[in-house]
Amino acid sequence: MQESVNVSELTFEMTKKLKFYLSKLVEHNGSDLHVKTGTNIRGRINGEIVSLSKEMLTHADGITLAKELLRGRFPEFVEKKNIDFTFKLNDDYRFRVNMFFQVDGVSAVFRTIPMILPTVEALHLPPVINSLCDLSRGLVLVTGPTGSGKTTTLASIINRINKIHKKHIITIEDPVEFIYKDESCIVNQRAIGQDAITFADSLRAALREDPDVILVGEMRDLETIETAMHAAETGHLVLSTLHTIDTKETIGRIIGMFPGSEQNRIKMSLASVLQAVVSQRLVKTIDKGRTAAVEILIKNARIEALILEGRENEITDALKEGKDIYKTQTFDQALLELYANGRISRAEAINSSTSRNDITMALDFYDADKSQKEIRKSEAIIKTEERDKDIIGLKM
Repeated sequence: MQESVNVSELTFEMTKKLKFYLSKLVEHNGSDLHVKTGTNIRGRINGEIVSLSKEMLTHADGITLAKELLRGRFPEFVEKKNIDFTFKLNDDYRFRVNMFFQVDGVSAVFRTIPMILPTVEALHLPPVINSLCDLSRGLVLVTGPTGSGKTTTLASIINRINKIHKKHIITIEDPVEFIYKDESCIVNQRAIGQDAITFADSLRAALREDPDVILVGEMRDLETIETAMHAAETGHLVLSTLHTIDTKETIGRIIGMFPGSEQNRIKMSLASVLQAVVSQRLVKTIDKGRTAAVEILIKNARIEALILEGRENEITDALKEGKDIYKTQTFDQALLELYANGRISRAEAINSSTSRNDITMALDFYDADKSQKEIRKSEAIIKTEERDKDIIGLKM
């Protein structure tokens, strides 16, 4: 396999085909395009993998596509066997790409990134998330499995800060996804590999660059976590992501990454700097789309004490009980609200819940209460109609 690429010899026919399928994906509101040697092009639409073509991608097609997209970076791809980059389809859509070798040849996954920056309102996220944009210091984490919309939620926060505050924002990402133009803020964006070496190294450098807000694309290792916490302690607002399923696991994961002798110190530090955790799961809506069910932790005295005392198992109850005062909520509370608003089915609420028993009881209570209200409403209407008939009869 030749490692060097002579661009003048490329026809870019494979890139033209790729753009056709990416446009098709966008047309169907898909999230990911899967390109795999030895099979046809497929896309993830409403959470499910569907076929977008009958044409098979040959081994030679895969290599050609890699050369067309990567050009001078193709030798790096051959050496490392996988590579991250972004691809621009048009003025409205870009894609985060991971290209890699597999047993049949080259494969790639293209994740949709709209060029239009998201807002909390457009994403139907809880309004309390807007309040996170007004924080001046501390650590805010957005968590969830791959593909749950963590980056998009962070983008909505950065977008709002950029509009309403006068600050210096630095983002460190792998790769850069949403592109921000300077509005009220200065925004510097750095891509790992292209503009920076590692998250930890870039984060340390950022502290010397007069930042107010630092976005770290992902806290992947102990060094990055410790540096991020230090940045939050020294008066910066640090935003980042973790691949954890809920707030309880997020706190346990951070503490658990440190040696036992260090954990008391980390509990004290985390209890001090952690301002919020936003955990997400994507659920199917009744109109066959998807929306985020969100668990929210907002720092308060009780949460701080639970972290200090290592009582993470009690955090879910604290979130549930703090809904009215602190605007915190559990996944099950979020699912119940989505169901009550007619956005998801009862079955989807149960299947996506943390506790099937708890959500079933909550749904039963809600349905029974709703049924009673409808009965009372019907009875009131009947009484009003009967009264009106009596009045009309008297007048006659």
